[in-house]
Amino acid sequence: MTVNRPQKPQSPPQSQAPDWQEALARAKAHSPFLSRLMDRHPALVALLTDGDAEAALAQAHQAGDGASSVAQSLRRRKGALALVTAVADVAGAWDMDRVTRTLSDLADTALNEAIAAAMAERYPDAPPGGFAVLALGKHGSRELNYSSDIDPILLYDPRAMPHGEREDVADAAVRIGRRVSEILSARDGDGYVFRVDLRLRPSPEATPIALPVEAAIGYYESTAVGWEQAAFIRARAAAGDIALGDYFLRSIRPFVWRRSLDFGAIDAITDISRRIRDHYAQGQAFGPGYDLKRGRGGIREVEFFAQVHQLIHGGRNPSLRSGATREALAALGAAGVIEPEVAQKLDEAYVLFRTIEHRLQMVEDRQTHELPTGADAMDNVARLHGLVDGDALLALLRPHVEWVGGNYDKLTPARDDEQAALSMDDDRLREQLVALGFADPQVPLARIAHWRTGKVRALRSGPAREALEELLPGLMRALAAAPDPDRALNRLDDMIGRLPSAINFFKLLAARPGLVALLAEILSHAPALADALGRRAELLDGLIDASAFDPPPDVAMLARQFGALEPGEDYQALLDRVRQRVGDRRFAIGAQIVRGGDPLEAGRAYSRVAEGAIEALASGTVMAFEEQHGKVPGGELLILALGRLGGGVLTHASDLDLVYLFTGDFQTESDGAKPLGATQYFNRLAQRITNALSVATAAGPLYEVDTRLRPSGAQGLLAVSLESFARYQREEAWAWEHLALTRARPVFGPDAARAALGAILSETLERPRDTDDLARQAVKMRGDIATHKPPASELDVKLVPGGLVDLEFLIHVMQFRHHMAFDPDLGVALRELVAAGHLPASLVSAHDLITRFLVVSRLVSPKSTEPREASRPLVARACGQADWPALLASYAQARQSIGNEWQALKGTTGC
Repeated sequence: MTVNRPQKPQSPPQSQAPDWQEALARAKAHSPFLSRLMDRHPALVALLTDGDAEAALAQAHQAGDGASSVAQSLRRRKGALALVTAVADVAGAWDMDRVTRTLSDLADTALNEAIAAAMAERYPDAPPGGFAVLALGKHGSRELNYSSDIDPILLYDPRAMPHGEREDVADAAVRIGRRVSEILSARDGDGYVFRVDLRLRPSPEATPIALPVEAAIGYYESTAVGWEQAAFIRARAAAGDIALGDYFLRSIRPFVWRRSLDFGAIDAITDISRRIRDHYAQGQAFGPGYDLKRGRGGIREVEFFAQVHQLIHGGRNPSLRSGATREALAALGAAGVIEPEVAQKLDEAYVLFRTIEHRLQMVEDRQTHELPTGADAMDNVARLHGLVDGDALLALLRPHVEWVGGNYDKLTPARDDEQAALSMDDDRLREQLVALGFADPQVPLARIAHWRTGKVRALRSGPAREALEELLPGLMRALAAAPDPDRALNRLDDMIGRLPSAINFFKLLAARPGLVALLAEILSHAPALADALGRRAELLDGLIDASAFDPPPDVAMLARQFGALEPGEDYQALLDRVRQRVGDRRFAIGAQIVRGGDPLEAGRAYSRVAEGAIEALASGTVMAFEEQHGKVPGGELLILALGRLGGGVLTHASDLDLVYLFTGDFQTESDGAKPLGATQYFNRLAQRITNALSVATAAGPLYEVDTRLRPSGAQGLLAVSLESFARYQREEAWAWEHLALTRARPVFGPDAARAALGAILSETLERPRDTDDLARQAVKMRGDIATHKPPASELDVKLVPGGLVDLEFLIHVMQFRHHMAFDPDLGVALRELVAAGHLPASLVSAHDLITRFLVVSRLVSPKSTEPREASRPLVARACGQADWPALLASYAQARQSIGNEWQALKGTTGC
């Protein structure tokens, strides 16, 4: 929707110097409240007339000097600061952020001074502490209105809260809270400081105004409702015992920022919005009397729009958790959660609305948000803002209000006829299912009937069944269009049967119809992904925006993302976090393949994710290990990847082939509280890293780790020194071990140690050897594999004659024979050999085809058998072929090309 930009700017352009005299004149003429303040503070007016706002601000902070009480001092400072802030705002010298932060910082100061005064009055000899103020709402986000009240929650620690010898600590906290509120809200000739609203605390009708911190934590962990979750997006410890407030906020962080989506909380926000629109119906129509805060397209709808998206994405992305609306919008736009243009338009509207809201409040220091109904009053507000009249003000606001309202409506789209509920009558339901596209409605009839009985654990509650009924029309339509509807339905039934609760899962799908179609494809085609969903239904949460289908970032960024912990989280939390985040990434990569992504790129993405997991877990494990055992002087751990990980292309099911090495003197001892010899130290550390990568936690499994390619195999030490590794490769290694080193690549360790290891690998691979003997041994090894591990079917692209194993052996022999192309990436090595004329070009396309087939088949037919008929078009498409027959023909041609070259090699060996 195109927005017509207003002719007149809302405030002077940034390049234009503020006209302080003109701003003072407008304030004097159009704001009785500011006029009275100007009469009371002539020295401030003089400074502002000269344009010295900073000196005026400093003097305003001194306005309470000499007052008879803290309350009087605060009231005088508030009045002086209100004048400076208003004139700087009207002049355009301060932007909205500085205005609101100045007011919010004053509220923090006032609360701190009021708490100190209240404590000193009652407990003059007791050390302060144990009493904290949480700021919520616009105070919490440092966006306080010009004439706003504040919405604190008061907490105390019974162990630290001062109280009288015979006084109950709870009573003491309540008395302090009442006194603080009185100091701030009482009025006299100097005005007041802030109105205080304590109704945002839990169950305000039944609870005291100050709450013990542990009881409050228990409430938010177990009883709080959705709107309270949203409210704490903007919460911060503002005054009093800040450490106590921060402890509380850390404790309830999982309640606010949930990794899995809580559509109950999101529903609560949108429900509040609907009720506000209904309750303030008179302020919904744009024009005189329009409510800038609660009206359709107003301030609340900008804030709620941001908060809904924060709740959806903030549990997984901490960068989206800012309480400040403008910062939140910018972060959401930068992360691609909302369109950058949407973020910009919402920001522009928000700044304008808040600025005009301040003009309304400046007139008489009233907490009002409604445009005046009378023409004279409307003209007055407009002229305070620097506009000609009320019509100009409406023209300035209208396009923004209309755009924000239309944008917000998209959060709660109306249901159409196609979303009509499915009937409870079997005959009518059968007709509906046929109309939705099921050729045979018997399976969906049986599944729906089973779900509706409530016998499934996840569907025992009324809200869960309500969520199911809301989803069913769209779900059944998507499943009817799935390539294999019955299979998808059966897998969905298995999945629901394993869920502890299905409410959020159903609500997510109802809110994101595009995910329903993707889910149907996943259930039809990818048993590995369907099984993962059965363990963690929240994996779908990660697919709610288009960025989920972007390629993963580089390894360093992935490692930072995987290893990021919240304050106070420990090593066990790291294990869980990495499993969750890696699981999310791997699931998204698999979904990309189902959606038509290139399996070769997916294989590289799987590899980067695995490397990021290794980096995050190995780094965390090293730190935890060093806390107990210290460091080995001169010693560093290295991890060498071989096999598919070394080559940089994994499948969804790949394990990790790892070798652990360490630098330094193996006779050295660590320097920690529990010292260990270097060899024992690094072997224990390597075992812990293996466990960190492979042991299942509450968050699920991660990777299978295979360490049998280490020196001396399963009988050897798990970790050996770099010197021992080099000596082993020179003196003891078998031919197959040197063949394996062609795909070796360091994936963990400092740069210098990696370079040293790289030199050992290069020396090993490039040294002179009897290449004819090596070729004979390679042919024999391939024969042993064929004997002991035959292919599961003709489509077992790895093990069939002319398959990937033949191609790997062929490439490795050629690398040694021609002393070149020692790149661990098999595709790169092959292209170098082809470019040098040592292998035919047909092998490049053969390699790419069978590698794509391998990656996609691990999702579609994990047992390497022929995929089901419904999945064959997906496999063909993924392999770049028009259809299944074309794929089979290309596959046969690829095998022929590889087989011919392998047989030619065998012929040169006499085997």
